[in-house]
Amino acid sequence: MDAILVQFLNGLDKGGAYALIALGLTLVFGTLGVVNFAHGALFMLGSFVAVAFRQLLTLESVVLSETEKSPWGTPLEIRTPYAEAWFGDWGSVIVDWSVPLSVLLAVPVMLLIGIIMERGLIKHFYKRPHAEQILVTFGMAIVLQEVIKELFGASPIPQPMPAILRGAADIGVYLGLAEGAVTYPWWRLVYFLFSLGVIGAVFAFLRFTTFGMVVRAGMADRETVGLLGINIDRRFTIMFGLAAVVAGVAGVMFTPILPPMFSLGMDFLVLSF
Repeated sequence: MDAILVQFLNGLDKGGAYALIALGLTLVFGTLGVVNFAHGALFMLGSFVAVAFRQLLTLESVVLSETEKSPWGTPLEIRTPYAEAWFGDWGSVIVDWSVPLSVLLAVPVMLLIGIIMERGLIKHFYKRPHAEQILVTFGMAIVLQEVIKELFGASPIPQPMPAILRGAADIGVYLGLAEGAVTYPWWRLVYFLFSLGVIGAVFAFLRFTTFGMVVRAGMADRETVGLLGINIDRRFTIMFGLAAVVAGVAGVMFTPILPPMFSLGMDFLVLSF
């Protein structure tokens, strides 16, 4: 029983990641009819938004002291992380919570990337066979991988979770099992709940907002919606951007679980289909 429960819990976080990637794939295919094999690369790009944000925060400014000297008689170098220089005492807290805060940065970044991808390439393949769509988007994924590999290297880059969430919850105690029999890392639980929240938010957006209703109507009958004077193409472009945002924030929050590397997207894409 303990082993079954452990395996079930181990599947929650990865299941959440697969669900978020699959959600983005469904949004793109449902609205645009495009099979997007570059969607896994968007998950990977999101994870590197977190990497870049933390690297920026931990960069240090170097100032030569006017009063203090090194043992060799040269002015002493005073190194101050940019996070502390910008935010004072809050700097260390912001660095510690850099992964969750990266979600706020990933939303506009991934939205912009998604819109550029759709306007620059994807729109030219709306009515082309799915085989051509797969080849083109797969090629785009390879290009994005190589760009990230060139910028950040080929090795995984671990990202720490906030200190307060580095422990594990003793799930077994709440189920009447022995203490320590079944534990589950807090961050994995946070990720699972985060994935449920994102899925619920997207569903509510499509179901209850005017924008979402127009998009769903366009999916059912694109020509009729266009005859009503609604620019459905613009809304579909935004939906592609939204799908990129979903994949990106999923990648950001997954970084403490699996260190980002350039091939991360392909590892998740296949099972998400």
